[in-house]
Amino acid sequence: MPSPHMKPDPEFDAARDNAYSVTAAELRQFIERWEHLDAEKKDIAAQQKEVMAEAKCRGYSTKVIRMVIALRKRTADDIAEEEAVLDMYKTALGMA
Repeated sequence: MPSPHMKPDPEFDAARDNAYSVTAAELRQFIERWEHLDAEKKDIAAQQKEVMAEAKCRGYSTKVIRMVIALRKRTADDIAEEEAVLDMYKTALGMA
């Protein structure tokens, strides 16, 4: 809406309207891409669940498998530091 002190500018209004429609189209694309990725994420989660179910049927502990997967994402130094603190806490509590 133009200011009362500005004269009407149809060219500016058209450009503004066009920018809005382009923005709406771009926004729609972002939303659709997100929805597509969300669907893929659900498919991957279902596949991961199948892998764990298969491992469990073969006698593996899925709890330990998940722990190993988490450890593989970390650095050796990070793991060593955590284990040292855990040992210190266990000793302090008489659990070592």
